[in-house]
Amino acid sequence: MNARKIPVAGVAVILLVGGGAMADGFGTGANQFTIDFVTISRATNPTSGYGIVSNDYRMGVYEITNDQWDKFKAELGLPVTGSPSYAYNEDPYWTGTDVPTNRVSWYEAAQFVNWLNTSRGHPAAYRFAGTQGQSDYAPATWTSAQADNGTNLYRHKDAMYYLPTEHEWVKAAYWNGGSLQTYATKAGETLHKGDGISGSGWNYYDTGYATDPLGPWAVGRGSEELNGTYDMMGNVWEWMESPWTGGHYTPGSGRNLRGGSFDDRDFSLTSFSVLINNPYYEYGLFGFRVASEVPEPCSLVLLSLGGLALIKRRRR
Repeated sequence: MNARKIPVAGVAVILLVGGGAMADGFGTGANQFTIDFVTISRATNPTSGYGIVSNDYRMGVYEITNDQWDKFKAELGLPVTGSPSYAYNEDPYWTGTDVPTNRVSWYEAAQFVNWLNTSRGHPAAYRFAGTQGQSDYAPATWTSAQADNGTNLYRHKDAMYYLPTEHEWVKAAYWNGGSLQTYATKAGETLHKGDGISGSGWNYYDTGYATDPLGPWAVGRGSEELNGTYDMMGNVWEWMESPWTGGHYTPGSGRNLRGGSFDDRDFSLTSFSVLINNPYYEYGLFGFRVASEVPEPCSLVLLSLGGLALIKRRRR
C-alpha cells in the first residue's frame, strides 16, 4: 500500500507508504515535514556482537535534512542552545534543503529528537536540566525507574522517537535475517560509488570523490539498502545514542558514530567500523537519523478507510 502522511489539525497522522514503511508528520503550517520509517523485525537476531534487538522498532529511511532541521528550529521558537555553548555554535557547512544536516552535535540531535516527542505528546527521550533556550540547559540522565528497560539511562522508557543505539543502527543497516553483512547492500548488488544523479551507488571516496563538487548528496540519491534505508553507508557519519563504553552513562561520555561519510573509504562503511567522538563536537561530516517505536495499531490511519486518494510515494 502506498500513501503519504497528511497532517490533520495538529494530530500526528501516521500512514503506510509501501513496503512496510510509514511516514510520521510533524510541525504546523509552512513548517510541516514528514519522516519516513521502515520497520525492523524482532523475529531474528545475531547471537553475539552488535545488532541484537529483542523488540520491533522503526529506523528512519533517510538522514535528517537541513530542511527538517530548519523547520524544527522554527517550530521550537527558542534558540537551540545550552551548556556547553560550543556544542551549539556552528551552522551547517553543506547547504541545500535535502542535504543531510551537518555540523550538528549529539546535544543538538538530542534536542531535535526531544521536540519530535513533546510536539506529539510523548515524553522527551533525553533529559536536560536547566531552562530550554538558555545557556544553562545541560544534558543529564534519567533514573533507573524512568530509563528504558531500567538500564539505558539516556533514553526515557516512554519516548516514541530517539537516536538509535549502536545495536539498533547496526541491525537496520546490515542484518539480512541470517547474518550481519559487511556492507548494507541488497541481494545482487555490490558496493560501488555513485554520482548522486543516477540513483545508484553510495557517496564515499574511491580513487576520487563521488560528486563534483565534493560533499554529501541529497538524501536518497543512491541505492536502496538491505532493509529499505538510504545512505547508511557514506554521505555523513551518524550519531548513535550509545556511549563509547557500555554501561558508563554520564552526560559527557563520548558517543559512537556509524556509517562513514563522503570523505571516507569503503572500510569506514562496514558493519565493524565505528567512530568515537565527543558529544559536543560539531563537524561537517557529522549528521544523524531518527529511530522510533512501532506505533500501536490504533495510531495508524489507513487512507483507504477515510476515502482519501492514495498518493504514490516518490523517492527523492
